[in-house]
Amino acid sequence: MNFNEKVPVTILTGFLGSGKTTLLNRILTEEHGKRIAVIENEFGEVGIDQGLVINADEEVFEMSNGCICCTVRGDLIRILGNLMKRRDKFDYVLVETTGLADPGPVAQTFFMDDEIRDEFTLDGIVTLVDAGHIDQQLGRSDESSEQVAFADVLVLNKTDLLSNESLDELESRLRGMNKMARVVRSQQANVPVDTVLNLGAFDLDQVLERRPTFLEPEYPFEWTGVYLVEAGTYALTLEEGPDPNMSIAIRLEQGTDDPSLNEGAEWCVRRYAESPEVLSPGSVIPPERHIDLQLQSDGRKSFCIEVDKPTKIGLFTQHTAEEFDMKLFKSDSDASSTQIPIEVERTWVAQHEHDDEVGSFAIERDGDVDIKLMNAWLSKLLAEKGIDIFRMKGFVSIFGESRRFVFQGVHMLFDAQPEKEWGDMPRQNQLVFIGRNLDEEEIREGFDGCLI
Repeated sequence: MNFNEKVPVTILTGFLGSGKTTLLNRILTEEHGKRIAVIENEFGEVGIDQGLVINADEEVFEMSNGCICCTVRGDLIRILGNLMKRRDKFDYVLVETTGLADPGPVAQTFFMDDEIRDEFTLDGIVTLVDAGHIDQQLGRSDESSEQVAFADVLVLNKTDLLSNESLDELESRLRGMNKMARVVRSQQANVPVDTVLNLGAFDLDQVLERRPTFLEPEYPFEWTGVYLVEAGTYALTLEEGPDPNMSIAIRLEQGTDDPSLNEGAEWCVRRYAESPEVLSPGSVIPPERHIDLQLQSDGRKSFCIEVDKPTKIGLFTQHTAEEFDMKLFKSDSDASSTQIPIEVERTWVAQHEHDDEVGSFAIERDGDVDIKLMNAWLSKLLAEKGIDIFRMKGFVSIFGESRRFVFQGVHMLFDAQPEKEWGDMPRQNQLVFIGRNLDEEEIREGFDGCLI
């Protein structure tokens, strides 16, 4: 491939359990002559999917515990940048999003960031649809509707779960939501690779026609204030606000016109993707970093900012200044202080809030499970909570079995299939549960009761 050409990127999305990993495995094992780098975004504190992707090794990059948007968009930019250092190792990129993600912010990345736009081109968005569960998912999740609306190709998967008449009705509903997408029916995500790769399908003009606000990104911060300051020492003061801390990044030489503010916002996306440095009151805030200012105790808090030359500094904060009564003071030599006025401020579209009732947790245990106990426990759990369990996945070690079993579930449907031999690997169990209003402690105790 000509290294001067842009690298095509396919975004693979779909609600939890729709078959994304199955399709990904098909693509990676098909004889298509492509060298594919895979970026996976997990929802959960433990990354499971890399272990479910065969022949993954070095080509799989994981971003855990979040959706690819807001804070994590900076993480995606960082990984894509690192990939370009290995440009000779691949000629195609697949981004698999978490099932709880709106694909819009992922697609935005390939148009908003100059460096990424110069190196990559968005080839298309492929959405897998779980034929057996999509009706209830569309009714309970905005994200699943967004995944359908953004798709260039809709893979209507698990068609064996519905009659032909029901499939026709479902396909008609999907076409009503997205008339531009191609619909492909499948079982076990078995579709020709050329239906999901090399599409040349993503059309920005069409997207902007359907959604004029597409290129208005969400950010992991809400407010920016720009201050004109001289060289010296300054005190940033805050009252207690809605959170016990305040995330902030300080940018030097920040301009006040719209292009400069937008540039600063995109710069800040990368800073917020970094782990924050935690500072207690009285600490000096370093510029060009993502900082968490601790505000737990009662009373007004003060943090120090040191400036070595006249400049305009931009404060990019998680909340608005008013919520914390945030002010900037110049510490004068006579022990008095002068409040610095804000030159310009802007409130941004803050990152979207996921459903507070939806969460995930992981169970990691060494040893083996008794399969009879586990089957009984799962049967009871799914009968009582199956409607609220969006996804279960992971590995289990069954007593008396030499092979690792892959654990998969969607709502009331559950399956475990033997996979590779344990061999010299330590036998352990690793499971992730994703759902609504799940009793984590009760589920952990239930699984622990299955261990031998």
